[in-house]
Amino acid sequence: MTDTMQNSPDTVLDRVAQGDTPVLDTVFAMHLDALERSGLDPHTYVLVRLAALVALDAPPVSYGVTFGAAADAGVTMEEAQSVLIAIAPIVGTARITAAAGNTVRAILGAAALAESVPEQRTS
Repeated sequence: MTDTMQNSPDTVLDRVAQGDTPVLDTVFAMHLDALERSGLDPHTYVLVRLAALVALDAPPVSYGVTFGAAADAGVTMEEAQSVLIAIAPIVGTARITAAAGNTVRAILGAAALAESVPEQRTS
């Protein structure tokens, strides 16, 4: 098999579907380690992560991962908005509006991905 064939989108997605996700596994482990080492509860940790993403002008996928953790930690929309209000004077309106756009992109991307994933066969 040629190198191009091994890296085709279908081949890569097949490997991911089979659990071959070394980069994602590493990122996940880093986050778990950081949570444990921080001494923060999961709820506060996610809110701090949200603030950091805004400050860094992070891409939509980073927000998507954080939204999953936020849901697991019981973070409400009002709490997330309160974080944005609290950091707005420090990071500025450009970062806040960029974060809003990246949030929308993350949500739309997750919805599109959910629609495009075929149902698993059970036979």
